[in-house]
Amino acid sequence: MSEVKVTKEKAPAKPETAAPGALFPVFPFGKYFGSPFALIRELSGEMDNLFHGGFRGVKLETWAPAVDVQQCNGGLVVVAELPGLKKEEVKVEMTDDALVIEGERKLEHKEDHEGFHRWERNYGKFYRSIPLPEGAIVDQAKAELTDGVLKVTVPVPAAKKTVREIPVVEGQQAKAA
Repeated sequence: MSEVKVTKEKAPAKPETAAPGALFPVFPFGKYFGSPFALIRELSGEMDNLFHGGFRGVKLETWAPAVDVQQCNGGLVVVAELPGLKKEEVKVEMTDDALVIEGERKLEHKEDHEGFHRWERNYGKFYRSIPLPEGAIVDQAKAELTDGVLKVTVPVPAAKKTVREIPVVEGQQAKAA
């Protein structure tokens, strides 16, 4: 048999408690009376831990695909990186004012070797809403998924730009006017 090294992680520090006999001895009131923003900082830190580093031993993993949006050649082009997803797992919708891309990633990795069995699962839903420019022709939108890259094109008519020149005056003339 091979040896396995086991390490023990340090338990998170217990929150401070109020003085004995306080009305609510469980809540650390004394800690927050020094600064009005101490409670907000504490809650903000807990929220950061929850979404980025785990909360009391629980680690959450979020997934948001990278999306590039650019307007060129008479249209809006949205490119989303969706590695490992099939077209059945991606939903593209158009509303009057937004392009909505949503889907779910389900990754499973299974290994069976002599003496051990390992099965890893990773799930994550995503939802992206991209505002459309004024005048976008949603009826002519096209979406294509190739090798994990989703490309959505929406025709947009060229906007008429009104240019008006503003005369520049000398500093002394501007005060007199």
